[in-house]
Amino acid sequence: MTLEAGFVTSLDQVSAADWNGITGTDYPFLRHEFLHGLEKTGCTTAETGWQPCHLVLRDGAAAPVAVMPLYLKSHSYGEYVFDWAWADAWERTGLSYYPKLVTAIPFTPATGPRLCSRNGLTPAEVWPVAIEAVQALARRRQVSSWHILFPEEAVASQLADRGLHRRMAAQFHWFNDGYTSFDDFLSRFASRKRKNLRRERQRIIEQGLSLKTLTGAEIGEAAWDQFYRFYQYTYAKRSGHGGYLTRDFFLETAPALGDQVVMVLASLDRRAVAGALYFRSGDTLYGRYWGCERELDCLHFEACYYQGIEYCISHRLARFDPGAQGEHKIQRGFRPIPTWSSHWIADPRFSAAIGDFTRREAQQVQAYIREASTLLPFRSE
Repeated sequence: MTLEAGFVTSLDQVSAADWNGITGTDYPFLRHEFLHGLEKTGCTTAETGWQPCHLVLRDGAAAPVAVMPLYLKSHSYGEYVFDWAWADAWERTGLSYYPKLVTAIPFTPATGPRLCSRNGLTPAEVWPVAIEAVQALARRRQVSSWHILFPEEAVASQLADRGLHRRMAAQFHWFNDGYTSFDDFLSRFASRKRKNLRRERQRIIEQGLSLKTLTGAEIGEAAWDQFYRFYQYTYAKRSGHGGYLTRDFFLETAPALGDQVVMVLASLDRRAVAGALYFRSGDTLYGRYWGCERELDCLHFEACYYQGIEYCISHRLARFDPGAQGEHKIQRGFRPIPTWSSHWIADPRFSAAIGDFTRREAQQVQAYIREASTLLPFRSE
């Protein structure tokens, strides 16, 4: 089989049947509905600094046999693998770090597949073609680098064997150790830690808050409008802007994923005051967005963590990925784990420097994960 590489500037150019036939639909963030929805609702465009140029591999004129999300980026926002210092180093030498190429799920630091194929094609067959094609595009467009964010660990290792620098970071994930209930989960905690967490949940009751979980079609337009208001308010308070996602994303794109979308709404005196939005696959819950119009004690922990844990237990999901950062998650039973990214740097001098940096950084991250693991709340057996 001779694979030919091409690039498309919109998923309008690839049918949902072809794209989803390759990526599958279990991992929600690679679904055609999600990535194309980001484009058509104005979230990933050249104007927002996320210009699509997705890779499509074909066997002659036949339908696509492999696909990979790819964006031409004019900044580093919405990536969660922080390379601002790298951009600064380029600028100090009189060179430009931007534009760069990024293979990632926009605004989504969730590990998952990045290059998908069908017809029995193996990674060893498709990755060399993809690498050659993207590097050729990078040279044509005179971009500084190509970054693959949050690939699976095996892929990051394979890419390291092919000359891309592997970078390690850390997140905090919850794992379902066969729990039958939230109380069963808490029973594994040391006594003092268990009391602290129960006290936080009790504060929700004391403040008169009620929470409900909605899935798929249960989330009506009014709820989406409420959530978008919470999302905008929280982003404006934290970052000074209204967020990366548009109202149309929440009203059109997210609902298109059906029961893979889960929303928790918190109400006070029968008025919704906060919400948390999750996506799910067959075995994992992904906590993605949070917003509130009132700051209430412990509400963030309840809506974003405890409700997610309860959902995983009741639906027998194996893992809960609540998003990037947040050491406060450790004492609530989220374990530190490594995450990965892969980096190709066009300039040999910068490539050598980045390679040295990522190797030294990995040692620090490994030490951090070991130390953070000692702070978990579980009692010693």
